Amino acid sequence: MAIKSFMVSFIIASLLLSLFLISKSATYFHKSDHVRRPRKSDPVTFAYLISASSGDVARLERLLLAIYNPGNRYLLHLDLGAPPAEHAQLADFVAKSEAFSRFRNVWIVGKSNLVTYRGPTMLSTTLHAMAILLRLGHWDWFVNLSAADYPLITQDDLIVAFSTLPRDLNFIQHTSHLGWKIKKRVKPIIIDPALYSHNKSDISWSANQRGLPTAFKLYTGSAWTILSRSFAEYCILSWDNLPRNLLLYYTNFISSPEGYFQTVICNSKDFRDTAVNHDLHYIVWDNPPKQHPLSLGLKDYRRMILSSVPFARKFKRSDPVLDKIDRELLRRRKGEFSKGGWCLDGNRGGCSGPIDGRTSSGVLRPGAGSRRLKALLAKLVSTRKGNAGKFC
Repeated sequence: MAIKSFMVSFIIASLLLSLFLISKSATYFHKSDHVRRPRKSDPVTFAYLISASSGDVARLERLLLAIYNPGNRYLLHLDLGAPPAEHAQLADFVAKSEAFSRFRNVWIVGKSNLVTYRGPTMLSTTLHAMAILLRLGHWDWFVNLSAADYPLITQDDLIVAFSTLPRDLNFIQHTSHLGWKIKKRVKPIIIDPALYSHNKSDISWSANQRGLPTAFKLYTGSAWTILSRSFAEYCILSWDNLPRNLLLYYTNFISSPEGYFQTVICNSKDFRDTAVNHDLHYIVWDNPPKQHPLSLGLKDYRRMILSSVPFARKFKRSDPVLDKIDRELLRRRKGEFSKGGWCLDGNRGGCSGPIDGRTSSGVLRPGAGSRRLKALLAKLVSTRKGNAGKFC
């Protein structure tokens, strides 16, 4: 009798605890909605993560000015391994900007992460940023960039072009043809010391190897993505355990950002038909491809424009092609914002802000970049519809 009484009490207590946890989780899920949901007529908005390492502060600042718009959100991550003086320099830059102070849409990750070359810490940093940005108000798409990236169009161009799209689309380059990556990426088992140490060191390799998984199918692709808010919420907050299981799997995986989001979305019945097979970056690889792409220069300028994509990588610090992009594509002078409906003169202190989700003039001012990107997006979406039912 005592055992039966104990079991009944245990079951009741378990049910109450489960209800408490569900309630708490649901409350947490909706905390990102503390601002009003946008109307369909509102321009789309973007949440950016810009990551930088030691020595990258100057080009991080340049990139931020080039892609800034008061309607977007920006989270900056400077590697924990960067000197304290660089962290102070970045904080000073953000604090002294009149526009950033006025619109309060630029943040720096206070407790930054140590990011290891080829380790899972880059993926960890990206997921960390997504979790933070979900709590900082509404946005439609998440974009991850590094300080070595640069835009090829203005934010007005990007906003207008994306406003024609369904807001659940995810731009993730992906393939299930792993090829050489089976031997070089899938089978090796690594440990990243940055997950448990503040001292930066190279990844450690296990003598053992693993076989291909049978519980899910592996996909690979580009580490640079544009993800919908709904898919970001799925990765961070979902009741489905797939994102967490795959995160554990990719913890010991070489270059995990090149496979995690691809494998999550292509194995999810709710999201796999939202994947568009393009990363919207202009990138040039050698053959066979190595860990890093080739650096872009003036010789690549025309091909970058003809690609119609909004971003390119990677660029060397202060390469002359960046000045040409500023001058001819972004209409931007050194130390100023790219021009747009909210900022016609490019002056950091004299730009006006949005009213009720729109620019102060009530219009966006897209240029030729928007027309090129619209045509590319229409082609990509049409191709996706033509492959309906085939998913990834």
